Amino acid sequence: MSRAYVGVGANLGNPEASIHRALELLSQTAGIRLAAVSTLRWTEPVGFKDQPRFLNGAVALETELSAQALLDRLLEVEQELGRVRNVPNGPRTIDLDLLLYDQVELKLPGLELPHPRLHLRCFALTPLHELDAELTIPGRGSVELLRARLHCD
Repeated sequence: MSRAYVGVGANLGNPEASIHRALELLSQTAGIRLAAVSTLRWTEPVGFKDQPRFLNGAVALETELSAQALLDRLLEVEQELGRVRNVPNGPRTIDLDLLLYDQVELKLPGLELPHPRLHLRCFALTPLHELDAELTIPGRGSVELLRARLHCD
């Protein structure tokens, strides 16, 4: 079994219901077990600012799926919940980002581990720290140190 961390977020429709439905769909997937879910927090948008605030969190998964197969499942769930990708960093009904997969470092078309902007985003680091205060980001350092550098709340 591998341990993966997935960032969850939404800012359209009913974000809390969308996140809970996404987690339900993931938990019903063979080879995936939800190990822990962080607190969901309202955060300001990053990049494209003219949009509603996001409800963000993270989930720890135990999985038998490969990193690519897990990413494919995350994208399927997004599509099932009405995710439309027409504005980079724009509003969305659901966002499921594969942040970490064990301590794997990988760079393939469409899949980069750890997530390439993870170390720059308080909205992702804070829920990860809640899930595992000792967690490290391969090639970047501890989540605790990265949060301190960014002055995350």
